[in-house]
Amino acid sequence: MGFFDSEIIQQEAKQLFEDYQSLIQLGNNYGKFDREGKKLFIDQMESLMDRYRIFMKRFELSDDFMAQMTVQQLNTQLGQFGITPKQMFDQMNMTLERMKSELEKQS
Repeated sequence: MGFFDSEIIQQEAKQLFEDYQSLIQLGNNYGKFDREGKKLFIDQMESLMDRYRIFMKRFELSDDFMAQMTVQQLNTQLGQFGITPKQMFDQMNMTLERMKSELEKQS
């Protein structure tokens, strides 16, 4: 069975995409959130990034051709912006840490 034939992989990919889309839409109103709402949003984004990092590691560890092609496509796409997947995750974490820091200053 191929990597993408797995029902578990398909469901996780679908759920990650839906959760990401929902959080991005929600994030459009981030400036209007109260302090607790901002904390909750940041926590949910951190959780999503952890899930995504694990999901991508599954691709990297798989010997399935299509999984490896997906990793290469991601590397190529990010490379066009001059970054690696690790740098992308690091940047997201820095952004979330900065958001947390700004939140603490408001207390």
